[in-house]
Amino acid sequence: MNSSPSSRSSVVVAELGPTNTGKTHRAIERMLEHDTGMMGLPLRLLAREVYDRVTARVGEGRVALMTGEEKRLPPRPDYWICTVEAMPTDRQVDFLAVDEIQLAAHRERGHVFTDRLLHARGRRETWFLGADTMRPMVQALIPQASVKRATRLSQLRYSGRRSLKSLPPRSAVVAFSADRVYEFAEALRRLRGGVAVVLGALSPRTRNAQVAMYQAGEVQYLVATDAIGMGLNLDLNHVAFAALSKFDGAEQRDLFPDELAQIAGRAGRHLNDGSFGTLNTLPELPPRVVSAIESHRFPAVRSLIWRNSTLDFSSPESLLDSLSRAPRHNGFIRVERADDFDALKELSHVPAIREAATDRAMVELLWQVCQIPDFRKGLFGQHLALLRETFLQLSAGDGMLEEDWLARQVSPLDDVSGDIHTLMDRLAAIRIWTYISHRSSWLHDAEQWQERTRRIEDELGDALHERLVERFVQRAARRSARRFVRATAPPPPGSNSPFARLGLLLGEVPSVDGAAMTEEQFVQQVVDATHEAFLVDASGSISFEGQPLARLVRGKDRRSPQLALAEPEVWTGGARRRLERRLLALARDLVTEAMGGFPAEALMGGDRSPPMRGLAYRLAEGLGVISQGEAREQWRLLDDAARERLRSLGVREGQRFLYVAEALAPPALERRCMLTALFQQSPSPKGVPGETVLEVAELGGRDARAFGYEVLGPVALRIDIVERLSEAMRHPQGAQQVHKLMQELRLERGVHARVLRELGGPSGGASVKRRRRRRRGRAPATAPDTGGANGPPAHAGAHQKPRRSGARGGGRTEGGSKPD
Repeated sequence: MNSSPSSRSSVVVAELGPTNTGKTHRAIERMLEHDTGMMGLPLRLLAREVYDRVTARVGEGRVALMTGEEKRLPPRPDYWICTVEAMPTDRQVDFLAVDEIQLAAHRERGHVFTDRLLHARGRRETWFLGADTMRPMVQALIPQASVKRATRLSQLRYSGRRSLKSLPPRSAVVAFSADRVYEFAEALRRLRGGVAVVLGALSPRTRNAQVAMYQAGEVQYLVATDAIGMGLNLDLNHVAFAALSKFDGAEQRDLFPDELAQIAGRAGRHLNDGSFGTLNTLPELPPRVVSAIESHRFPAVRSLIWRNSTLDFSSPESLLDSLSRAPRHNGFIRVERADDFDALKELSHVPAIREAATDRAMVELLWQVCQIPDFRKGLFGQHLALLRETFLQLSAGDGMLEEDWLARQVSPLDDVSGDIHTLMDRLAAIRIWTYISHRSSWLHDAEQWQERTRRIEDELGDALHERLVERFVQRAARRSARRFVRATAPPPPGSNSPFARLGLLLGEVPSVDGAAMTEEQFVQQVVDATHEAFLVDASGSISFEGQPLARLVRGKDRRSPQLALAEPEVWTGGARRRLERRLLALARDLVTEAMGGFPAEALMGGDRSPPMRGLAYRLAEGLGVISQGEAREQWRLLDDAARERLRSLGVREGQRFLYVAEALAPPALERRCMLTALFQQSPSPKGVPGETVLEVAELGGRDARAFGYEVLGPVALRIDIVERLSEAMRHPQGAQQVHKLMQELRLERGVHARVLRELGGPSGGASVKRRRRRRRGRAPATAPDTGGANGPPAHAGAHQKPRRSGARGGGRTEGGSKPD
């Protein structure tokens, strides 16, 4: 992201319209057409959903997830999926998008969205997504922006009042407090047998499990707060409002028509029409409100919440003054209240803090401490006490939080006993410590605390999901009464199921030693696992912790393998969906490895030149390797900048091939062979890819290049060796290198000659002939006479079985290295 003046020359697009217009989908697609990108989203839950969608496209190795409490950061991410507040403002990317930009008018969070609207820009392209009510403000603040109206893909119709009993399947009941959500969930459980629950206070782990259960059809009803209104994709046919007012943090007020529309718009996905209404405990919606929601027409936003971003850290008083500064633009309203400002105002009166905060560094630290969020939303004084102690510890001694004090705060939360309310309170509390643990400079062993707080949050989330299922889903209503339990005991004798050691389908029966892992816990472990935790063999079988989990199967091409779970009937529908998503992301990582990390999708966007798109497509089809004959014309049509861009991505112009350097490395060649064998539905030829040279007959008539080999007479050489030989033969001082490589290949004399003749042409043949003349009359050592470039083979033994190279597995001949 870039907020410098020069960044304002990038293209700015505002896609504004109602829900179910495909705005977020188009933004994701557009981001993936760029080399790098970032998306800011309004909710941690939505950020995780978009992260899941992007990783299923490009793999987890290229995508970072950044929220206040969760960070998944691969070594070299190309794409960043973040909450709006967590967007790394110092990171420059080609494409940047901010979703739900109408939240710039939100009384508490609005100033962050306003700041992004004013300052956040991608180097090449920036998108703002949101409601059409933002059109006047976007046009006023960003005159150069291209404002587009997005049209809803399906119709939304009012269906009046309904009783709980008459709600159609695939319905959501929307309430605005946890107590009311539980009340309606219990009523629906009695009437319909089961219901999923979604609240903003749930951890992503719990919310994902509940949504997956609903999406898979294990339950047909959902009860939620307005957390479902912010872009969560659910297969809803009907939304029923159980209330038309809510407490907004300051007062109980009626919902505005556009807020009702944001929630009602969750009904109907893609081309399927949806309906909305109220429960019969409420009056009918006024006709003007119904008309506004159905036609998606609401009063325009005329002012945005703003806060000064140029802060004075010379003293707490100066910081408060700069935060209180009034806006100069008449379209802005200074934020009335914010928790961090209120905390700073109170703490600045504490003598011990005033004594410590005497220089710029300490005032900046105080402001960072004040920004610790209060997820508990309880007594403000309780949160202030936590902030006070945190700052005093950080401003004294070694500038770190005391280990014993941290342990006293965190340890009581490591408890999964209790009811739903108790678990939710602990979840809210541990989220604060998860946030603090990600301030690495504040802790002695930040990684250990991150791991500990994440584990506690995960275990609380799992326990909460189990309590919700126990309370709101009758066993008879579930698609399957079987329960997956991963036992720690050894497998029963004689069991031959691939999951005998992984899990036991026991219903209500406990595992042998009483220690077990539930289905949800195991699935989450798989979802959270890094790429290295999975073992993928040459046949495409995927194992996790030593147990078979799934296998890759043939897709429409080598780059699109599909998944088949090893034993799909073990899992409930929600678990299956989550496993398949994670393993699909793994499959995309494997394809990226085979291509040597080449970002083909980003180079095939509509704004790329036809030669660039064509070349990227061919390289993708060839898994990072294509012949010079395929590449020559499009390479010639590229401009210098495009060629330099490809070279920076590892593309090399070889003598016979255009290739991505890392695509010829041993791990990439192994992935190439696996994907090719899957697509051809037959095992790889023997010796592939470890052997550097094969008999053509051993390929069984299959395409040598598909497996990373080039046919040269009676043998096939691995492409990395072909390129090294070809390069050496065209180098003025390359004869010695050619001689050494050919010695390492250990070919018979006639085969040796044939290979050199097919590779060398006039220059390669001439260099060898000159060496032979000098040795006339002596017995040949290693390199036989190859004849001229167009001459016959040296002898009739050209079809004899070649002797194998000594190089195996590692893919490099002795003393050599992979092409660069």
